[in-house]
Amino acid sequence: MACCTGQSSMPHDLTRPINVDDKRLLNCSAVDVNQLWPLKYKWAWEHYTNGCANNWLPSEVSMQRDIELWKSDQLSAGERLLIMRNLGFFSTGESLVGNNIVLAIFRHITNPEARQYLLRQAFEEAVHTHTFHYICESLSLDGREIFNMYREVDAIAGKDEFVMALTRQVLDPRFSTATLEGVQEFIRNLVGFYVIMEGIFFYSGFVMILSLHRRNRMTGIGEQFQYILRDETIHLNFGIDLINTIKEENPAAWTGELQARLVAMIREAVEYEIRYAKDCLPAGILGLNAELFRDYVQFIADRRMQRIGLPPTYHSQNPFPWMSETIDLTKEKNFFETRVTEYQTGGTLAW
Repeated sequence: MACCTGQSSMPHDLTRPINVDDKRLLNCSAVDVNQLWPLKYKWAWEHYTNGCANNWLPSEVSMQRDIELWKSDQLSAGERLLIMRNLGFFSTGESLVGNNIVLAIFRHITNPEARQYLLRQAFEEAVHTHTFHYICESLSLDGREIFNMYREVDAIAGKDEFVMALTRQVLDPRFSTATLEGVQEFIRNLVGFYVIMEGIFFYSGFVMILSLHRRNRMTGIGEQFQYILRDETIHLNFGIDLINTIKEENPAAWTGELQARLVAMIREAVEYEIRYAKDCLPAGILGLNAELFRDYVQFIADRRMQRIGLPPTYHSQNPFPWMSETIDLTKEKNFFETRVTEYQTGGTLAW
C-alpha cells in the first residue's frame, strides 16, 4: 500500500494504477499527492465545487451608500467603534488563516482532492483580505491603523497570538505527521484554525456587522460580510470533515488526553472572544451587548465541539436565531444588480 499512518510512506509502484484505498490525508507518497483521479474523499471535492460556485470580488459591491453614511453624523460613536474593531480583527485574521494554509497545512496534507480545496480556500482568504483593504480605501480610513490593530488593541492581539501559537510547531521544518505526537499536534492546529478561528472568532464578528446590515446601515460592508460568511461556512465544514477523517484514519491519536486538551483550548478561546465582544460593545448598541455575545459564543462553541466528537460544555441558548437563518438561507442575490465596477476583459489586459 502506498500510504500509511504513523510512519514514513513507501514509494509508489509506477507500473500500477493508483488505487482509491491507497489514498490518505496524511503520509502518502508524492505520486499519490499529484494524482487527483480516482477521488477518495468526495466531500473534499464537493467543498471545492461549492467554493467555486461562490466566486466573488469585493470591488463588485457598491460602497456608495456606506461612504455617504460614514461621512454623515448619523452613525453613533458606538457604531463606529464596532465597525473599526471588526475591520481591525478581520483585516489580519484572514491573512493569518491564509498563511497557515499555505505554510503549514498544505505541506502535510498528502491527498490531492483535499489539496485542491486548500488552494481554493487560500485564494478566498486573499479575497477576504482584499475586502478589508477595499473598505478602508472606500471610507478613506487610515489603513495603517486598521491593519495594525492586531498589535495595538489588546482584545485583538490576544486572539491572534492565541492562534499563531498553534502554528509555530507545525511550521518547524523538523515537524512531521509520521509520529503519533505529530498527528495530534496537527489536529490541534486544525482545530485552532478551523473550529476556533473560523468557526468561533469569525462568527461573532459576523453577528455585529450583519446586525447593522439588518437595520439598513453600512449595507455595502454588510453585503461583503454575507459573501464572506458563505465562504467561511464552507471553510468550517471542510475543516470539520478534514479533522474527523484524520481521526478515523489515525484512531490511536484521538486519546482522552488530546480531547481534554482540545476542550480546554476551546474554552480558553471562548474567553478571548468574550473579551473582544466587551471591547467592541462597551455600552451596548443595536440591541447587542457583551452578555448576549457570551451566550452566543458559548452556543456556537458547543456546536463546533459536538461536530468533532467532543462533549458540549456550556448548554447556552442562541440569542441570535436570525443568524441561523442567514447561514442556512440559500442566497440567490445577483451581484450584477448592484455592481458598479466593470470586469477587465482578456482583450484589454496588458501583458
